[in-house]
Amino acid sequence: MSVYLAELIGTMVLIIFGGGVVAGVVLKKSKAENSGWIVITFGWGFAVAFAVYAVGGISGAHLNPAVTLGLASVGEFSWSLVPGYIIAQIIGAFIGACIVFIHYLPHWRETKDQGAKLAVFSTDPAIAHTPSNLISEAIGTAVLLFGLLAIGANQFTEGLNPLIVGFLIVAIGLSLGGTTGYAINPARDLGPRLAHFFLPIAGKGTSNWKYAWVPVAGPAIGGVLGAQFYHIMFNGGSVVPLFILIALLIIISAASKWMPSESKVTTHYQNNAENVS
Repeated sequence: MSVYLAELIGTMVLIIFGGGVVAGVVLKKSKAENSGWIVITFGWGFAVAFAVYAVGGISGAHLNPAVTLGLASVGEFSWSLVPGYIIAQIIGAFIGACIVFIHYLPHWRETKDQGAKLAVFSTDPAIAHTPSNLISEAIGTAVLLFGLLAIGANQFTEGLNPLIVGFLIVAIGLSLGGTTGYAINPARDLGPRLAHFFLPIAGKGTSNWKYAWVPVAGPAIGGVLGAQFYHIMFNGGSVVPLFILIALLIIISAASKWMPSESKVTTHYQNNAENVS
């Protein structure tokens, strides 16, 4: 199996389990309906762990363009492989989202909330404030890359690393995910959002393309930021790339303040929390 096919399959598996757990929680007449944020965060953690187990020995199981870019930025991955990895990840995420759609086929018509339907495929902010949303995604992904590199520097019992990575995802979701739904992965958000756009989902509403750039740009910047920070702290790397990235994040955040104002968004996760509390 080629590394590109492995990334495609691994990311597909990630979305089947990750998107699947969200669908189970937010779609009407699911047996898991309203089971809440804890179920979603652990579902995503286990999704990542199993996907890494599935293809880690073939491609390294990046499953995430932010991981691919971050590792390449510190010389731990070849830049020549980056485009192919990212394309494979987006395609895999798209296919995984289509499988989730088929699996929950009768539940889409039963669910009237268009935001809940979109949430199965992509993220949205709890409060729509573009600079804060961008920074939140960047911070969450920086923590992800820092954590991945830190985990890789330690010796665990053979085969345990993917499970530890899964718990890192759970920790990020519990601690930092409440602001934007923690995409922390451009492919995880863009691929399924494209699926939402193209699929014949009953009463689906908009795919919210106005927001779609945030969970792409934020994680891309944050992934490189986290990898560079780890490289500087532990490997004596140059601080110049880190300062450039921070400046870029500030510029993008400042520029986004002049975008049209957005109203507060109450997400499906907030609705679930209110329903189960």
